[in-house]
Amino acid sequence: MPAALAFSHRWLVGAFFGLLTLLGVGLYRDYGVGWDEQVDRLNGIINAKYVALKLAPELARQQPTFADIPEMRDNQDTDHGVFFQLPLVVLEKVMGADDTRDIYFLRHLIIWLTCVAGTWVVYRLGAWRFGSWRWGLVTAGLLVLSPRLFAESFYNYKDPVFMGFFALGIYTLVRWLHQPTVLRALLHALATGAAIDVRTMGVLLVPLTLGFAALEIWYRPQQERRRFLLSFLPYLPLTAVVVVLGWPYLWENPLGHFLEAFQSFSRYRSDMLTQYLGHEISVRELPWHYAPVWLLVTTPVAYSALFLIGLGVVLWAMHRPQQWLASMAGRLDLLFVAWCLGPLLAVIVLHSVLYDGWRHLYFIYPAFLLLAVGGLRALWCSWQQASRPVGRAVGWVGAAFLSFGVLHTAARMVLDHPYQNVYFSVPPAAVTGKLFERDYWALSGREGLEWILAHDAGTAIPVATDPRTRLLLHNAQLLLPATERARVQMVPPEQARYFLTTYRWHPAPYLAYGTPIYERQVNGLTILSVFRLH
Repeated sequence: MPAALAFSHRWLVGAFFGLLTLLGVGLYRDYGVGWDEQVDRLNGIINAKYVALKLAPELARQQPTFADIPEMRDNQDTDHGVFFQLPLVVLEKVMGADDTRDIYFLRHLIIWLTCVAGTWVVYRLGAWRFGSWRWGLVTAGLLVLSPRLFAESFYNYKDPVFMGFFALGIYTLVRWLHQPTVLRALLHALATGAAIDVRTMGVLLVPLTLGFAALEIWYRPQQERRRFLLSFLPYLPLTAVVVVLGWPYLWENPLGHFLEAFQSFSRYRSDMLTQYLGHEISVRELPWHYAPVWLLVTTPVAYSALFLIGLGVVLWAMHRPQQWLASMAGRLDLLFVAWCLGPLLAVIVLHSVLYDGWRHLYFIYPAFLLLAVGGLRALWCSWQQASRPVGRAVGWVGAAFLSFGVLHTAARMVLDHPYQNVYFSVPPAAVTGKLFERDYWALSGREGLEWILAHDAGTAIPVATDPRTRLLLHNAQLLLPATERARVQMVPPEQARYFLTTYRWHPAPYLAYGTPIYERQVNGLTILSVFRLH
């Protein structure tokens, strides 16, 4: 690559990620506190106490809040690793964040920066597979222009963060498969262990590594196989060491506690209900199509169409398996298919518990996009090579469709801000509200309380919500200034002046409370209502 062109591409890539970083810095204060944020933070705090007691017990007991922090044995979220949460708790102390407003704004910014790093990994994967930084940027751009992932990259500590760590595990795997050195195997072990310590599903990196290592050895020349095997030897032991060191809950009983955490995928501690296709169903009795349907209705239509084309290209190449797998590109495509479809099929076959849409499977989305970009690249090449007017015309129609889809998605993200988390590609809003959960993170509760406080001068304002979503009001207060927070009183509906709802587990109108005095709609879908009670 000429020096000027290399400089130009580095500048463009740097500008893309620099602007992405600045975008988050400008937006991170716009999002409310999600449903799980307090629980996730508490998990980090409990683990911090546990580690402190192990390493510096006397100093730990001198902390003013020591007695108020539950013990590890009382922690209900031991099946969630704290590789990301534990450093966040330490960072709060270092930055001197004491008020909940400062704490959660800081955490939202760090989540965003972490997800930007994950987007860079996806860019590298795209550039590696397609041999071009331009196609890498296209892949990263589609990830950024994925409305739900964009919003959740500010407040969802588990799923988008794990997606980035899992993508990093795939990237280190690809680098090691390409050039099998001990150093690259060690880096892959670190990435694998870190992914598992963020979410136990990261263990899927291990069978992917074993399977594709065996495939690589099969297609390598005889003289390279010994070096490949020798570089692989430290992978499993180091992965195990990283997993145990990065997950304090495993320290006392590594194997037993890990198996206990892993088994939690096929069960759930309570029989929670979820809204799906117009019915409330148990998360333990989900139909097989739950995850695929959620994926399709929350992903831009253009991306899904490109994915099907890309998957079709790969399947077509499979009709000559020996020739296809003999190339590194073919083996990479097979890896992306296994990464995307393998976990999806696993949760269907194992009847794994899912809820809140398909967020537990967000980590397959980079593979979905890589296959989609593969489809786009195939269309582009066909268009470039088309000699007949009909072929060129079809290409122009396809380009117009894709351009409209991307621009429409970008426009929706701007107009829906900061509620891109309720984006639906299909069906229309009038149907969506009856079929699926809306703002299941309850982010709009913050806006509801802010509106009430701005329109009621009372020093003590009694506010209620549905008993099952009482946590909504508590979370909605966390980002309010301390003086405003003190004005809100959480009370039962019969004692309240205002009733606030985000419609979780209650898709029907609240007819008993009359007409709302304030509502928030996103693309025609009502996600928040405030009622004045007499």
